[in-house]
Amino acid sequence: MITISELDVIVVGSGHAGVEAAWAAARLGCSVGLCTLSRETVAHMPCNPAVGGTAKGHLVREIDALGGLMGRAIDATGIQFKLLNRSRGPAVWSPRAQADKPRYGQWVRTALEAEPNIHWIIGRAGRVLLESGRVAGLALEDGSVHRCRSLVITTGTFLNGLIHVGPEKRQAGRADEPPSKDLAESIKALGMRWGRLKTGTPPRLARRSIDFAGGVKRGVFHVEHGDADPIPFSFTATEPPRNQIACHLMHTTGRVHELVRSSIHQSPLFNGQIAGIGPRYCPSLEDKVMRFPDRERHQLFLEPEGLDVEEIYVNGFSMSLPAQTQEQLVHALPGLESAEILRPGYAVEYDFVQPTELRSSLETHRVPGLFFAGQINGTSGYEEAAGQGLLAGINATQSVLGCEPLVLGRNEAYLGIMVDDLITRGCLEPYRMFTSRAEYRLLLRTDNADLRLTPRGRRIGLVGDDRWDRFERRRARFDANLDRLQRSWVRVDGGARVPASQALRRPELTLEGLIAAGDVAIETVENDRLLDVTSVQTAVKYEGYLVRQEQAVTRAQGAERRRIPEGFPFERVPGLSREMVQRFSETRPETLGQAQRIPGVTPAAVAVVGAYLDRF
Repeated sequence: MITISELDVIVVGSGHAGVEAAWAAARLGCSVGLCTLSRETVAHMPCNPAVGGTAKGHLVREIDALGGLMGRAIDATGIQFKLLNRSRGPAVWSPRAQADKPRYGQWVRTALEAEPNIHWIIGRAGRVLLESGRVAGLALEDGSVHRCRSLVITTGTFLNGLIHVGPEKRQAGRADEPPSKDLAESIKALGMRWGRLKTGTPPRLARRSIDFAGGVKRGVFHVEHGDADPIPFSFTATEPPRNQIACHLMHTTGRVHELVRSSIHQSPLFNGQIAGIGPRYCPSLEDKVMRFPDRERHQLFLEPEGLDVEEIYVNGFSMSLPAQTQEQLVHALPGLESAEILRPGYAVEYDFVQPTELRSSLETHRVPGLFFAGQINGTSGYEEAAGQGLLAGINATQSVLGCEPLVLGRNEAYLGIMVDDLITRGCLEPYRMFTSRAEYRLLLRTDNADLRLTPRGRRIGLVGDDRWDRFERRRARFDANLDRLQRSWVRVDGGARVPASQALRRPELTLEGLIAAGDVAIETVENDRLLDVTSVQTAVKYEGYLVRQEQAVTRAQGAERRRIPEGFPFERVPGLSREMVQRFSETRPETLGQAQRIPGVTPAAVAVVGAYLDRF
């Protein structure tokens, strides 16, 4: 009988990284302790009320394909669904959904509470416990001790968190929640390299105080609806999701910009009060106004945080100016002259560990059995955190079981790209996933995430029998449809008959069009129709590009397969400069391919290491 103080895996934190880590470890058969301050904040969304988006939607699909929670959770609790970038190629099609924040957290908590292998540890984590240099357990600030064989830390913005609203500063991990100070100092004592990052949120407005119909009538709000035929995130969905709300698009004005400029001395971002580095791709209002002075206006979105929630999230209006100034800025926006601020926006600074401290399994180099996931690794975003949490939970379990870790290559998944970027390049600013980070993005589409990754999830034991049966039917449809299409002939422009595969290479022709015209037929399942059609069409329409990318993957595999042993003595390699030795020793690449991607490392240095490997 396993007691609460003797566990296989402990997960610290119940945000998006923590819940995926706990879920994966528990489903793989481990006894899991989930350490959190409160069950009420499980899978909380402290920032934007949405899941997915460009590249982020790829991550959610991959999490789902491996057997994670996020895709099913947002399908069950989303209130508006869109497939972004459909006017472009299928490589960048990305699902996005507005979430009902309270219901999302409740859904995830219910799933975790139904899992018998998860034991709840309510309290504040204090110290990492070691024995003989490896993880032995976790001590809480109240003095209680919980032993474990693997420890996954997913503390988000809580490590020495500091919130800024104008000149006001208070120690907090996020609004109204205390920071984690003892745990931060315990991790620092392990010798990890650290940094300080910053993120922020916009003010929240009272729904009742906004005249949406009047704003639309005046032309200052534009109604943004979901897709007419919304598609789910999860490959297990049996029915399409429902669109239940509209969002509203609006813009800043010259008056707003002038108010920002006249108040900029009060901004912690510009007066030296904040030392942490913020996300370049998601700038605050102060950043946008001061760094892009030629822009006459910036987009904002009014997004409900739930069906029955009073708060409206002003997407694009993140700031850390004083509360009184924020009120002036909100009232300067056309349509929001009478809007009530329920709580002001703020910036939060927090400690993070340089992810070059990690192996590709997300286990630390310095302490066996210790794994990090989420914003502690310098990332930003619910989806990036959830993906890391899933992999860390899987690999913490693999460590307990004495099995090889699950490591995904850059050619296999956006999850693999994210981890490789982090551990080889580190972070100078909060990391966010983009499709541009993928060398082989035509191979890594949202429509084929299951074909790529569900067999991997099955092999490690995270994909159950029912889900596997459904996947096998989906894969059989794909193979049969591809074969049928390649044997079909169609008439083009009323002329000669040509192979359907040849006709589809014409940009103006689509598989849906050929099906509608009765020229070809494929097998589909109602809820998976877009998935089935897209996968087959892409395989045929972009066959030449796919072949070239697969050839590029094959060429790159040589370097990826050349393993660099743990503890490899870079300092003894003849011909390596001190700078190269330092870069290799700090990052500790696991393969020659990783060594090639370390910033500042020269091709000559990699060649020298490769030659020495043959003699080592």
